Amino acid sequence: MSASKISTSEVIDGAVGKLEVRLDVPDMASMAGPVAVVCHPHPVHGGTMDNKVVYSLARELAALNLVVARFNFRGVGASEGSYDDGNGETDDLLAVIAMLRGRYPQRPLWLAGFSFGGYIAARVSSLCAAQQTILVAPAVTRDYFDVEVSVENPGLLIQGSEDQLIVPAAVRQWAEQQPGQFNYEELPGADHFFHGKLNELRELVRDYGQKALAVE
Repeated sequence: MSASKISTSEVIDGAVGKLEVRLDVPDMASMAGPVAVVCHPHPVHGGTMDNKVVYSLARELAALNLVVARFNFRGVGASEGSYDDGNGETDDLLAVIAMLRGRYPQRPLWLAGFSFGGYIAARVSSLCAAQQTILVAPAVTRDYFDVEVSVENPGLLIQGSEDQLIVPAAVRQWAEQQPGQFNYEELPGADHFFHGKLNELRELVRDYGQKALAVE
């Protein structure tokens, strides 16, 4: 059963204007427990913080009693600015992290993201000393992934075996090269959007999160 939580929507200051943020604070959130940020898919191709995979990630992390932020990258929804090929979006994520750390100082940080959002989460993980990184079908074979990314912390990577946009073998190879040692999980029959596979995805996130919290 999911934890009861307070959900709020607000705007914060980003590098080029306002960013739209949704914050979930579970009733049972630990005073010292982790905070998490979840990043959405490509802004130009319809990605928003209400994407079903993003929502599923946020839901499971909140059910683990983490404080969870979702947000719209620049140019999406009420967030100001325009798409910046991954560079400005990196700054957007850093602004949300700074907001969370201002409100919840000294707490461990978890990052999560789907597709393009997975790339941004991976790119920022080493910049902000994240403790865990949870990636779903990160866009390792897309053009904007040309900025070198190294994930230093441990994490979970979920990939669909039938992904029609990102080559699963390339994702596995990338994961194996990361110094943080991902727990790589390939969901049989899942396409890029995890149609009909969200329950399995949520279960993987839940199980990994419980184990990660047990050792922190």
